[in-house]
Amino acid sequence: MKSSTLKILLIINPISGTNSKHGLRELIESRVKSMGHIIDTKQTEGPGDATKFAKAATTDNYDVVLACGGDGTVNEVAAGLIGSNVALGILPNGSGNGLARHIDLPVDPILALNILKKGRVVNCDYCTANGLPFFCTFGLGFDAAVSLRFAGGHKRGLIAYLKSAIDEFVRFTPENYQLSFGERVINIDAFLIACCNASQYGNNAYIAPTASITDGQLDVTVVHSGNAISQALVGVELLTGSIAQGGLIDTFRTDSIIIRRPSSGIAHIDGEPIELPDEITIKCHHAGLKIIAPKKRMRFRPLFTPAYMFIKECWMHITHPSNKHN
Repeated sequence: MKSSTLKILLIINPISGTNSKHGLRELIESRVKSMGHIIDTKQTEGPGDATKFAKAATTDNYDVVLACGGDGTVNEVAAGLIGSNVALGILPNGSGNGLARHIDLPVDPILALNILKKGRVVNCDYCTANGLPFFCTFGLGFDAAVSLRFAGGHKRGLIAYLKSAIDEFVRFTPENYQLSFGERVINIDAFLIACCNASQYGNNAYIAPTASITDGQLDVTVVHSGNAISQALVGVELLTGSIAQGGLIDTFRTDSIIIRRPSSGIAHIDGEPIELPDEITIKCHHAGLKIIAPKKRMRFRPLFTPAYMFIKECWMHITHPSNKHN
């Protein structure tokens, strides 16, 4: 980042994640001011607020908008910054924090502020599903059903998400899809279809381990229908980063894809459930968003990278507990 004074807008979602927000706004403002920058703050009160605030920032001479919340908050803020010269900064404070983890940000909003001093602005891709923007993952099938169940629950966090996944797993039925991309048309029965800009759902569950947010491509992962044991093993592959072509898995890259299914139903966009029609057009838009990222990102290696990130985050929570903002 440039060393001159930045005009920054902080957008906080007060109900994201499970961590305490007490004193968080004041601490962020104090840290940013100590760096020599100017900061204003907006707090969301409902869906759409973050996008509205971010869009206004693009005409109010802001240099950076900091999104403090989870993947839903990041999605809304980023949607308001598409095509502008205002950079997105992420202060992860949600349940999954998929995009923050993809770019190797510490999943603590205060530690993540270091990107203002040590980060760089990257022109990253964004994607759309029937015109609706997403920045991490879009999904149909099992993961969409889990997102709907999780959204309807009263608890947040990894344990609540895993419970939703287990509850949905015992009753989920795969669906039939037609995939059209390039000159190929494929008809399949699938457990799930994930169209990814970034590598993971969040919580270090790697659905597309080698995905890049700067290559202009969607990484599509198809998990075919199988028996209960083989599909459960896919969950192990998610957490170890070892999903690969073969067996129940097909992966491919494309800049756009059309997915057809028998009827309208639930999908998810960056983890948020949404009703979409039976035909969905998904596109990757190259370099349409400026995002502040660490200068270096670890090269992904199956098993090693997930284990390293798990140990790193455990140590971070011990030495910098994110709920001690007061």
